[in-house]
Amino acid sequence: MSQVLTDPALDQLFRTARTYNAFSGEISDATLHQLYDLLKFGPTEANTTPARIVFVKSKEAKARLEPALSEGNHVKTMAAPCVAIVGFDMRFFDKLPVLFPHTDAKSWFDQRSDENLAWVAMRSSSLQTAYLILAARALGLDCGPMSGFDNAKVDAEFFTGTSIRSNILVNLGIGDPASIFPRSPRLGFDEACQII
Repeated sequence: MSQVLTDPALDQLFRTARTYNAFSGEISDATLHQLYDLLKFGPTEANTTPARIVFVKSKEAKARLEPALSEGNHVKTMAAPCVAIVGFDMRFFDKLPVLFPHTDAKSWFDQRSDENLAWVAMRSSSLQTAYLILAARALGLDCGPMSGFDNAKVDAEFFTGTSIRSNILVNLGIGDPASIFPRSPRLGFDEACQII
């Protein structure tokens, strides 16, 4: 059985962790490698691991992202030290002979419609986005995940000629506590859960 994390660790990952709207600091490439090396272990459907991530750090790359941002996300995203574009590979099943080698899992997916594949890939890449957020928090970074952007523009700028489609953006850096809103309520156990 795994050990229970300490209260400070649980606070850092969940209870006191927040979505930030302003960031500072710098994020090294080595930290981004550490981040991926943690998140890659999170489970996905049949180990499909469809997430493909572009870490946007340079001014030039941010200028390419800028036209796709909604007005409400523009300032904070352009100022963030790093923006993770989390996409999903519609051809994720091509990697299954390596990722799920004990059976022919590729055949489970390679004849499906694009609509069905997009659903599968988006679901698992969304899980991987959650793992990215937790891994970032574990490494001392703060996050600002968002869907307020033009997916078609992001896809055209960063994924043209590939089978990758954008899913979510996540701003990364050291969060400014002045940029957070009061925590919104959450549903209680009895409102969201059943034990049967």
